[in-house]
Amino acid sequence: METPSPKHTCLKLQLKEAQQAIYVKGTWFESRFDLSITDGLNAWICHSSEEQVRDRAAQWDQPVSEYVALAERYLGFQHPDSAYGFADAGDGHKRLSWTFEKEGTKLEWRWKCQPSPNSKQTTAAVLDFLMDANVGLSEEVVRKTQSFERLKVEAEKCLALSEKLTNEKIEFESAIYAKLTIIAL
Repeated sequence: METPSPKHTCLKLQLKEAQQAIYVKGTWFESRFDLSITDGLNAWICHSSEEQVRDRAAQWDQPVSEYVALAERYLGFQHPDSAYGFADAGDGHKRLSWTFEKEGTKLEWRWKCQPSPNSKQTTAAVLDFLMDANVGLSEEVVRKTQSFERLKVEAEKCLALSEKLTNEKIEFESAIYAKLTIIAL
């Protein structure tokens, strides 16, 4: 059986305690994930193992797939009701955290991120992903716009035909009415 391709997300995360945003690129596998985080100057990484994710999921009484999906949801889009943090964890490490509510209880997830061995390369990879995604979105907008324009032209043709048929129908009905009026007299 073929392993599905990983999904990718990139979140511009505006932290309350920071003046500038950080970018969190996630690569989501079935049973684990990788994070690349940059503030534009420095970068950090977090490569979770299947064992770590399995242990954390067990602590939260969740299946691994649900744990990964929930992490992807909160690190793919910033949720206004969640408190995000990116705090110093010593030795250049950072702790990425986010809160969520489950069954009326506010919970917090935290993952320790280590400094990237190559901050420039990690930052460039995040920016490349953002640029590729932007180009892809731009191309999709162009395709949708062109498709809309084709549909608009077809709709205008249909309207013109409908108007022509309506005019022919009125002329036909008028001619029939005139003939019936003559016959009736």
